[in-house]
Amino acid sequence: MLSYEDNERLVRVGPDTEMGRLMRLYWLPFLAARDVEADGQPYRVRLLGEDLVAFRDSSGRVGLVDHACPHRGAQMAFGRNEEDGLRCIYHGWKFGVDGRCLDMPAEPAGSAMPGRMRIKSYPVRERHGVLWTYMGPEAGNPPPLPDMEWNLVPEDQVVVTLRVQECNWLQALEGEIDSAHAAILHGRVDGGTVNQWRQAQDLMPSFECQQHDAGISIAARRKVGDEQNYVRVNQFLMPFWTLVPPQSQFPELSGHAWVPIDDEHTLCMMFSYHPSKTFYEKSRKVFKEGYNGRETGHASDHSFEQRPPTDPYHTYWSKFNRGNAYQFDYRSQVEKYKAGLPGLWVQDAACQSGVAPIYDRTREHLGTTDTGIARTRRFLLEALKRLATEQAEPVSVRQPELFMLRAISVTIPEGSDWMAAGRDLMRARLGEDFGYTP
Repeated sequence: MLSYEDNERLVRVGPDTEMGRLMRLYWLPFLAARDVEADGQPYRVRLLGEDLVAFRDSSGRVGLVDHACPHRGAQMAFGRNEEDGLRCIYHGWKFGVDGRCLDMPAEPAGSAMPGRMRIKSYPVRERHGVLWTYMGPEAGNPPPLPDMEWNLVPEDQVVVTLRVQECNWLQALEGEIDSAHAAILHGRVDGGTVNQWRQAQDLMPSFECQQHDAGISIAARRKVGDEQNYVRVNQFLMPFWTLVPPQSQFPELSGHAWVPIDDEHTLCMMFSYHPSKTFYEKSRKVFKEGYNGRETGHASDHSFEQRPPTDPYHTYWSKFNRGNAYQFDYRSQVEKYKAGLPGLWVQDAACQSGVAPIYDRTREHLGTTDTGIARTRRFLLEALKRLATEQAEPVSVRQPELFMLRAISVTIPEGSDWMAAGRDLMRARLGEDFGYTP
C-alpha cells in the first residue's frame, strides 16, 4: 500500500504539484487531429487541470489557448474561428495560435494595447492524425516528440480511439500493467475466445521487473505445456504510457496514453497497430462498431453520450459510467460473462475507477502479482524526488529513441531468462515485423 502523502503526490497533477511538474516536461497527446477543422468549431480541452480550447486556423495551424478571454472572461469555446484567428464573441478580441492578440475592434486606432495583450497558449504539433502539446517550462526549447512506434507507422497500420474515464490517471494506468487480471476479469462462464487465451492456462503467474531508462518492463511468467513458460511483458513508459503484448489471434501491438485531464478524470487514448502490415480490416470494423452489442478494447462509435461543447472532451464521454454502474447486468454475470459488464474496456474501466475517483491506497493489501504496480509507483516517486531535490529531469524527456520499445509475448524454456530471450524483440524497429510468432 501507499501512504496517504505518497498517494497524493502521485495523483495530483495541477501546475503547482510535483506530478504536475513532472508531466509538463513531456509532450502530451491530447486530441485527434480530425476533431478540429480549419475555421471550424473550437474544441474544449482540459489537461493537467488547466482549461483550454483547441482550434485550427484558416492556414491549418492548430492552437491551444486559455478557455477564457483575458478581457472579461467570456468563453472562447464560443469563439468565431475566422481569418487565421479565434475571435471572442463578446467584444471581438482576436487571437492567433501563438496567443498574440491580432485585433481589438472596440479599441481606438493606434492603441498599443493589442500589441501587449496575449492569451495563454501552448505549442501544438501534429503527427499521424494526433495532436500533441507541450505545457512545460522550456517553451522556447521544448524536447522532441517521443518516438512512439504507433505514431510513426503509416496511418493504415494503426487504430487510435479516445474516451474519458472517471478516475485519476494512475488508477487507470495500473490496470493495464496488471497482467494477472486478464483471464479472470474478461473470462466467460460459458467458454469463448477469452477463455482460450494462453494466460488462462495459468491464473497464478509470477512477476519479474526490469527497470530501464524509459520506464519498467513487467514480465508475467506462466507455466504452459511441458517444461515451458509463456511470458507476457508489458511496458510502462514515462510518464503515462503502457504497452500491451500481442495475442496469438490476429496479433497486434497495443497500449494507452493515460493522460490526466485533472485529478479525477483521465483521457484514455488507445492505439492498436501492426508493425509492418496494413491493420486488419475485420479488427478495425469491430473496434468501430463493437461486437454483438459489446465493447472491445476500443471505445466503439456507439459508446458515447453527447455533452455540451463547453464541457471538456464533450464528444468522448461514455454512456458506460459510474452513474449507471457501467450497465452492469447480474443475469449476464451468472449465465455468460464473469464480470457482468458489456465488453473488455468497460470491464477494465469499472474496476480501475473503483469506488472513488481517487482511491485511498492506504486501504490496499497488495499481493505478489502486484509486483509491477509497486515497482512503477516506486519508480515514479523516485523521479519526483530527483526533480524536486536535484532539478534532474528523467533522461527520457530529451531522448525520444528511448520510447522505441515493444511489449512481447514469448514462449521460452521453463525458468530461462526472459530478458535474454526478449531483449532484441522488445526493441522497436520501424517497418520490421514481430520477429517471432506471438
